[in-house]
Amino acid sequence: MAVVTIARKFGAGGRTLASRIAKRLDYQFLDDVIIQELSQRARVSKNSVKDMERSAGGLLSKVISSTLSRGYMERLTGDRFGYIDEEIYVEKLREVITELAAKDNVVILGRGSQYILAEQENAYHFLLVADREARIKFMQRFYDYPDEKAYQAVMNGERRRKNLYAKLGKKNYNDASMYHMVLNMTRMSLEQAEEQICMLISSQG
Repeated sequence: MAVVTIARKFGAGGRTLASRIAKRLDYQFLDDVIIQELSQRARVSKNSVKDMERSAGGLLSKVISSTLSRGYMERLTGDRFGYIDEEIYVEKLREVITELAAKDNVVILGRGSQYILAEQENAYHFLLVADREARIKFMQRFYDYPDEKAYQAVMNGERRRKNLYAKLGKKNYNDASMYHMVLNMTRMSLEQAEEQICMLISSQG
């Protein structure tokens, strides 16, 4: 019975690896479940949550957060529709991840889960790193992105990651001491990383 969190530099293969680990261990990969839960609690569509995650730290979301209060938006839209900004997103994210992790046998990708579940005894935290060139090549290979799109995806992913951790009040998210294992995906394959993580989890009984 365990909870696996996978933090990663964007493009290091985190989503692909998380899915493979969940399948091999017969765990639930919670990525879509987290989005669904966030949308329900904020009373917005799943696309609104995805848009918030894609634009986190961008100029538009900062302008919206600073000019439109939550109370004003609730009065404007009524009880039927909700509102989400970066502050609400982080608030609900803590709730959702904590509650879903209590079910055990789950894999959680990113979203600061290694911080949120830092004190949970059966949670195992992994960090995937890779140099920028390797991450760009990963996006090209696995997502069929052309050169410029792959580069922009990696750069945008880095920006979103930095902003989310800032919202969580954290700056040391690449500190190796926070994790049970750090895997350099520039120097190892997805298969090797999968084997190492599953071996550690299985050895815990």
